[in-house]
Amino acid sequence: MNTVTLAELLKHAVIDAKGEPLGKLSDMIVRLRADNYPELAGLVVRVGSAAIFVPVTAVTEITRDRITLSTARLDLRPFERRDGEVLLNADVLGHRLIDIDRAALVRAHDITLTQTAEGWIVTGLDVHRQRWFGTSSRGTQPVRDWRSFEALIGHEPSALVRSPFGQLRRLKAAQIADIIESASSKEQDDLLTQVHSDPELEADVFEELDDDSQAQLLKTRSLDEVASVLGRMRADDAADAILDLPQQRRQAVLDLLPTAQRSPILRLLGYHGETAGGLMGLDFVALPGTATVRAAIERIRSARDQQAEALLTIFCVDESGALCGSVGLVQALQAHPDTPLAEIADSEPVYASPQDDVVDVTTRMADFNLMVLPVTDPQGLLLGVVTVDDALEAAIPEDWRRREPQTHSTATAPITLA
Repeated sequence: MNTVTLAELLKHAVIDAKGEPLGKLSDMIVRLRADNYPELAGLVVRVGSAAIFVPVTAVTEITRDRITLSTARLDLRPFERRDGEVLLNADVLGHRLIDIDRAALVRAHDITLTQTAEGWIVTGLDVHRQRWFGTSSRGTQPVRDWRSFEALIGHEPSALVRSPFGQLRRLKAAQIADIIESASSKEQDDLLTQVHSDPELEADVFEELDDDSQAQLLKTRSLDEVASVLGRMRADDAADAILDLPQQRRQAVLDLLPTAQRSPILRLLGYHGETAGGLMGLDFVALPGTATVRAAIERIRSARDQQAEALLTIFCVDESGALCGSVGLVQALQAHPDTPLAEIADSEPVYASPQDDVVDVTTRMADFNLMVLPVTDPQGLLLGVVTVDDALEAAIPEDWRRREPQTHSTATAPITLA
């Protein structure tokens, strides 16, 4: 099976069938395909000062030291890029891309193309630096499969064509957020273009960004775009994001939100950020003590749009909505389904007031080993809950919060073509 690398080809001439030089390879054009390797569509050849397009149908042979065309008659009109086209030299070689297995940005130092019965396809990438004395490290670090990466294509029409089947969807929102935080402005633009095609993923990613990155990225977006993202975020995260917006934009964004999203955000904005009220979220499960375990489990099962951590505790409330008990999810699962919640509930649950500061909240959760801490008003009405992840984020020093990338081996099995 014939295999070549782009770095080799860029050093050599493009010739006709008689061996006469026609020009020099400037770039190779590929088209992305869902769940498959990109296929070669043509070449960009520099003839004198002009860059012209040569269709792949005019190519008769590609070897390590030359590209041979079937004709010497070339269309000398300047090359114009079309939507959906990816230029391997301009877009990929020497640029950073996402290593999906490691959830990290790496640089493409070379690109491998392989000839198949159907034509030439891009099969691999070398993301390992050359040694300082000029020899390649490829002997110990094999070429990686193209499908293990997601290229950051600055050409927006091409990036949009790629996004519906991008490898980025294999990553968790927190991993994508980490990548965005470590990316350049140009790389961030491309990443955000991709996640924008999935509004729910986009909202999840913005929730995971650190405050500074989130504020900076929202600052570059229109009011409508900011409102669209915030409208899909959890109310507590959206409230935090609103506070990070410039003062002159806050009310305008709030006005664009539907009432159903705006009202809970406004309620949370009434609390100081370093208090239980500022930390709490509005997702929780509360039922009368007479409700059965079966009803509670069914309520949790149907709460697919709520924060999972907040569902680890079931709360009992009286007729007025005041907190009167709590049941851990594991405790409920171990009880008979027809058992009333009041029979297994802790009738004196630990709680916080909205004005309690972060230290009090985290200390109380640690002392009582709580995953979820309810927040009540002076009358005992359940206002919201503080989850352990939000409490930890508030307690951990800012410079400790950086997530470490997952450790994966970069060794890859041989590239196998279907």
